[in-house]
Amino acid sequence: MNLRLSTVILPHRPWTEGGRAAWTRAEELGFHTGYTYDHLSWRSFRDGPWFGAIPTLTAAAEATDRMRLGTLVTSPNYRHPVTLAKELISLDDISGGRITLGIGAGGTGFDATALGQEPWTPRERADRFAEFVPLLDRLLTEDSVSYEGVFYSAHEARDIPGCVQRPRLPFAVAATGPRGLALAARYGQAWVTTGDPTLYEQGTPEQSVQALRGQMDKLAAACAVLGRDVAGVDKILLTGFTPDRGRPLESLDAFVDFAGRHRELGFTEIVIHWPIPHSDFAADEKVFEQIALDAGAQLG
Repeated sequence: MNLRLSTVILPHRPWTEGGRAAWTRAEELGFHTGYTYDHLSWRSFRDGPWFGAIPTLTAAAEATDRMRLGTLVTSPNYRHPVTLAKELISLDDISGGRITLGIGAGGTGFDATALGQEPWTPRERADRFAEFVPLLDRLLTEDSVSYEGVFYSAHEARDIPGCVQRPRLPFAVAATGPRGLALAARYGQAWVTTGDPTLYEQGTPEQSVQALRGQMDKLAAACAVLGRDVAGVDKILLTGFTPDRGRPLESLDAFVDFAGRHRELGFTEIVIHWPIPHSDFAADEKVFEQIALDAGAQLG
């Protein structure tokens, strides 16, 4: 099984001060997809520069020619399906059909309260996600959509001409719970995980592998309910949040070992963070580029 290698470039640098250069270099290095976070701000970056995901990807689409582009991940925290669909159709057009939408239920970070609301409970996040994804699917595949839901509405929302990619751009659904996995099985061309967050502080890499195997089994079960072959769903691991932390980027051999173990689980794509000095994503840039250029050949 071929394992794709992708990167996520955080939108923290002005476009003319390293932002554009990172995206063009990512394409030169041969990454399959360049993703970015879709947040209003994020953790330790909250008090520094942070730019919007859709404009960043629009600029990246103009700065690159071949590499796919996407979000990891968009959520309902401050998005509405009607306006998001229009932006995605435009972005898919500008990029020539190179967009993947990573989408998840959202969390309790800064996005959750930036619009002045109280943070949603896990149940409400799941409820909203269960309504958000099917509506977005319709908006991206139908010329006109009217819908009245509990959380979202659309009145004769027009989305002509639709996506360049048909029937729509692919969804990569981030999920670990039963309701999210059911959405991934029904609507996802790919499934995304960061592992088991309860293992990040005290767990071991071996425990993480076991937890990921369990998530894979649950995804397979969700697909089986729909009569779908789980082999047809791409499986994406966003690294940096398992007990391995940054160790896979310490050397080419370390990464090949890490990626090989996760390929054996069934992952089809590994995503590594573009190095950011003095952050959780600090890494040696020379080693990072060596991994991008040479890991594929060693993984076969």
